[in-house]
Parts: sequence; structure tokens; C-alpha cells
Amino acid sequence: MKDEVLHNYPDNYRAIADATKRSGFSMASDPRTCSLLKTLATSKPAGRFLELGTGTGLSTCWILDGMDNAASLISVDNDIVFLEIARQHLKDKRLTLVHQDAGEWIRINKTKKFDFIFADTWYGKYLMFEEILEMLNPGGLYILDDMLPQSNWPEGHQEKALLLLDTLAKRSDLNITRQCWATGIIIASKLSC
Repeated sequence: MKDEVLHNYPDNYRAIADATKRSGFSMASDPRTCSLLKTLATSKPAGRFLELGTGTGLSTCWILDGMDNAASLISVDNDIVFLEIARQHLKDKRLTLVHQDAGEWIRINKTKKFDFIFADTWYGKYLMFEEILEMLNPGGLYILDDMLPQSNWPEGHQEKALLLLDTLAKRSDLNITRQCWATGIIIASKLSC
């Protein structure tokens, strides 16, 4: 039971998964992580959501599936080929897909505030970490995946992940749960000032 996804898959999940496979994209979030994202999204009614690293939209469709009708999601990716798969399959008025380098997007939008941030790319995770946490509202959720060693990690990446875990553990403005499940997930909630 520990590796099962008990949620119903979003309606468009299979079509996006098939297109992802055909595209050769190998960095998609795993279904267990996506199921958790859906559950966490449900906890933020009328929330403002940010996803850094859309990829082909697999995790995006799960986040949308958990959001209510008053919520909004901005999802940013720099690869137009993969982002086009998300655009083709995710026709949702609550979603804004942005084709831009995440670091540039963060610099331009650093005054925006969010209730839920899924950092699934270098920016917001290993780069511009402080800036992205400033964009998180009190009570907001900051979520990371791929924190356990992965077969596709480049040499030296494990050290970056361990440094990030150490940095997170030392923060006094976040409540953090580290889960050694799925691909390794971190969930942090921002404390009120």
C-alpha cells in the first residue's frame, strides 16, 4: 500500500503522460508526488499557486485537480517544446503558463505573494532560494521533490541537495517535514511573523 496512488488520476493525466513519453522528457514528477500535490492544493481554498518547472504539465494537472474554482496557478518553464504539451492538454481559466527562465521570472515578479509554491527546477530550490521564500505568504506551503538520490542526477548534485536540506533545517521561519518517500519530498510551511 505504501507506493499506491489512492486518488483518481486527473482526466487529462493519461494524455499528458503519453505525450510526455513520446517527447522523451524524463524529469516528470512521479504519481505519488503528484497525488500529494493534489491533496496539499485542496488545503488552500482561493489560493495563489506557483509552480517553477512545468515540464510537460503532469504535476500541473494534479495541482489543478486539487484547486478550487477561486484559486489561480502560475506555472513557469523555459523549454517551449515541453511547455507546448502542457498548453495543448491544460485548458483551464485558473492556469497561466509562462514560457520564461524561472530566474528571470522571479526577478520580475519578486513582489508577488503565493500560498503554495512547488519548486521543481533549480530556481527556487538551489538558486534564488531566499527570494522564493520571500514570495511565500505566512501559512503558505513550499514543496520540493527529488530530494533523495536519483539516477539522473549529475555528478555533484547530491552535495547540493544535502546543503539545501541543512539550510532548511537551520531556518526558524519554517516548519519543515522531510519525507523519505516517493522521490524524497520536503514540505515547509511559513510561520507568521
